[in-house]
Parts: sequence; C-alpha cells; structure tokens
Amino acid sequence: MAFREPVATDGPAITALIAACPPLDPNSAYCNLLQCTDFAATCVVAELQGDVVGWVSGYRPPAAPENFFIWQVAVSSAARGRRLASRMVEAVLARPQQAGVTHLTTTVTQDNRASWALFEGLARTWGTTLEKTVRFDREAHFAGAHATEFQARIGPLTPKGRHQQEEI
Repeated sequence: MAFREPVATDGPAITALIAACPPLDPNSAYCNLLQCTDFAATCVVAELQGDVVGWVSGYRPPAAPENFFIWQVAVSSAARGRRLASRMVEAVLARPQQAGVTHLTTTVTQDNRASWALFEGLARTWGTTLEKTVRFDREAHFAGAHATEFQARIGPLTPKGRHQQEEI
C-alpha cells in the first residue's frame, strides 16, 4: 500500500471511488480535480498495485488554521479491514504542511457508523476527546433535503498521541 499526494490524473478514479462508497455525498468531477491539484498537500491517495483504493480530502480553514478539516474519507471495498482510513488520516497529518495543527474536525451525519467509528477510534488512540455538536441543521441549512451534519472535533492533538498511532 502506497500513500501519496494526489495529481490531476487521479480525478476520475477518485470520483469513481467516492461514487462506490455510499453514503458519501458525490462531488463534481471538477471539485475532485481541484482537490487533487490546489489542495494536494492536504489530501492523500492510497494505491494498491496501481489502483486508487483510498482517499482522504481535507484542508486547513483560513479562519482557523490550527484545525485540519477532513472533507471526505473513502476506502474501496477491496481495501477494507486494513485500518486504511486511520492510516491515511495519520499520513496527511504527518506532513510538514500540517505543522501547528492542534485539532481535527469533520462533519458526519448521525447514521454514518463507519465514519463515527473512525473518528471515535482516532480520538481514543490519540488519548484525546471528541466533541460532537450540530454544525449544519437539516431544516435551517439544508431545507429538509439532507440529514443534519454533526461536527466532530478531536483534540488537542499532541505529537506523542499521534506518534503512538504511527507505531500501530
């Protein structure tokens, strides 16, 4: 398994991977291309024998650069059961560009058990807390067309806690 920054030619494979991983919201192919190029330093692709089998997209919000926001995590059915999601999150957080990150944030719908398991597991492994609050309400923000998105905020992140994860 190899982890690397994405490149523009990964766009179609990432779009297909996301489509194959419900309940993830599909982005446009153009959005995925922008993530692969303009946000490559905050995204990671996992390859197995030349195939894209994992994807994490994220960014550091300009108004809160101490946070690392995970946008999407996708793992191919062929690569599940290998702790790939947590390993990809660790890989992107370990990059020099993420120096100064003290908290990991994301949004997750209540029913997305796989995502909750990932983020609860990371908080447990890192020995820190996960705070859960409503970020985007079903009615107020989505006019009833999408489930409420809860924000998960993990931290504070310490080098020692993240180092323990890398050794596993």
